[in-house]
Amino acid sequence: MDFSNRLQTLAAQTEAALDTLVPALPADAPAGPARIHAAMRYSLQAGGKRLRPALALAAAGLTDTEATAKALPVAAALECIHTYSLIHDDLPCMDDDDLRRGRPTCHRAFDEATALLAGDALLAQAFVITAEAYADRPALAAALLRELARASSGMRLVGGQMQDLLAEGTGKATAAELDFIHLNKTAALLEASLVCGGLVGALPSEALAGLRRAGRHLGLAFQIIDDVLDATADSQTLGKTAGKDARAGKATYVSLHGLAASTRAAAEETTQARAALAGLPGDPALLLGLADLMLARQQ
Repeated sequence: MDFSNRLQTLAAQTEAALDTLVPALPADAPAGPARIHAAMRYSLQAGGKRLRPALALAAAGLTDTEATAKALPVAAALECIHTYSLIHDDLPCMDDDDLRRGRPTCHRAFDEATALLAGDALLAQAFVITAEAYADRPALAAALLRELARASSGMRLVGGQMQDLLAEGTGKATAAELDFIHLNKTAALLEASLVCGGLVGALPSEALAGLRRAGRHLGLAFQIIDDVLDATADSQTLGKTAGKDARAGKATYVSLHGLAASTRAAAEETTQARAALAGLPGDPALLLGLADLMLARQQ
């Protein structure tokens, strides 16, 4: 199976897992939960590249293809966390965006309070999914839950988001501060995706360390490309409002280093990620293809 077909297969498996693990509520469900659940599924089923689940599934199957299916619950959990972060990122108190994945953001489709709670519920659902799916393997469950919690904590994803907001409009962010934002707001969850897959695949500690290094570099490359696309692409291509970073005075690679240097930096980070991935046991071809895809993406 070629790369494109393998990726489509992983995406289809992820969609099926999400539909099962975040199911639609019955028609007679209480009004409050029904509304929150509708908002959760609205954002969760809006499409997207499903890169984080793909990274987890590909890492799990490095040395044991049967481990790919076993990683589906944590892959779905990672997408729940990612979607929660997008819902909150779009809120008026944050980026105040009207579009996500080509359609109205959650707070525009519902309302601000519902979107806030839908994000909260998705974050919690990630831990419910993981704890229940791996309950028969308590050591694995604990390791996965620890990885997800650290990645989404105030030291990583939330901490990066806070620093991003603090730097907005000041024009004073340093290169080190910008790297902190990108390494935590974006790279933390990509890193966790690879490591969680490796944990399900029972990879040795050296391989897990290699996956963590790769995730760090992929995360930087991914966010740098995001910065470039925000400055160069249109809203229809992006599926979200283009040019918002510059208008909001956000600290980005483009604002700090310029377009040409940013493009080079993304390529350099991808090269380092590929080097870490190439040293992994088993067959890293799918992961290497994902690294290239993330660098070449247009949205």
